[in-house]
Amino acid sequence: MSPSSTGRFAGKTIIVTGAGSGIGRATAHRIAHEGGRVVATDVVEERLDALTTELAGLDVATVAGDVSSTETIDALLDAAGDRIDGLANIAGIMDGFLPPSEVDDATWDRVFAVNLTAPMRLTRAVLPRMIEAGAGAIVTVSSEAGLRGSAAGTAYTSSKHAVIGFTKSVAFFHGPQGIRANAVAPGAVATNIEAPMRSAYAGSRIGPILQTIVPPVAQAEQLAAAITWLLSDDSANVNGAILPSDGGWSAI
Repeated sequence: MSPSSTGRFAGKTIIVTGAGSGIGRATAHRIAHEGGRVVATDVVEERLDALTTELAGLDVATVAGDVSSTETIDALLDAAGDRIDGLANIAGIMDGFLPPSEVDDATWDRVFAVNLTAPMRLTRAVLPRMIEAGAGAIVTVSSEAGLRGSAAGTAYTSSKHAVIGFTKSVAFFHGPQGIRANAVAPGAVATNIEAPMRSAYAGSRIGPILQTIVPPVAQAEQLAAAITWLLSDDSANVNGAILPSDGGWSAI
């Protein structure tokens, strides 16, 4: 990992969810190495312990917990303090590629809780402090599945489409108050998120498409570069944008 050291985030406090692994971990690394204070959360405490060790000497606070719970959100706000300059909603889960005819209520509810409701609640929680400061950047991870119907199961696809709508709504309502809200839509990325194919029908329907058109798998650091650009003042004139970082998949 060779993050930038430009100091783009000097003096800024940024909350990063899903920070214990994958894209969240790479994003936390980049922000910390660029001078920012990172408030990192993950559902697995051991991952946060490892992150703290990796970023020893840099400004990192950690909160272990389920980001969809009110208790975790409250703890994040306490750890962040009075000033919150940025929020990176990165935590997410998959859905077993279940199609509409097979998706169960438990999968639907859990995927929406983590992928959509948690970012909504955390965004809602940080907005008052950002609005009071007159500035704030929010970046939420959507997906290639937020742009098309052939990249995942129905719960994940629906949740990531909804993330895009939520992002645009935040940008519309709160842009005049100094808030920027944007989303990144990754394609295939090398992370530890489990993505089993729990439907034979989905495998026969989606499998051939994915094998044909999906570009090479990206590294988490490539997504972190896009996320931190949107969090930084380098993208000061960008609001309500959905940025594919998918190796060109969305152009096919």
